[in-house]
Amino acid sequence: MTIPPGGGQPGGADLVGDVQDGDYLDGNAAAGPLSEFFTVDVTDATGRCAHCGRTAALATARLYPNSHGLLLRCPGCTEILLRLVDTGDSVCLDLHGMSFVQLRRPNDVPS
Repeated sequence: MTIPPGGGQPGGADLVGDVQDGDYLDGNAAAGPLSEFFTVDVTDATGRCAHCGRTAALATARLYPNSHGLLLRCPGCTEILLRLVDTGDSVCLDLHGMSFVQLRRPNDVPS
């Protein structure tokens, strides 16, 4: 089923599940939770390869540095897990090759 623009709802609200398009915050609201994720050593993180399903610490992946950035490849199937490209004025992180990334909190941080 395709939902037409405006969702066919009065006032043009689009529906996503049971949530109307107006029931959201902008991405800035994610700054707090994401800052916890992106300030830790991610090589300790566990990730699952989206291609073969292998789940392991990112530290076990194969790193291929080159002039265009970094590639982390799955040691099981050699597909790309992660791309990191530094353009000088920005950094781009592509996690398309992983179906999830899981970080453990340090023991001294309450959950």
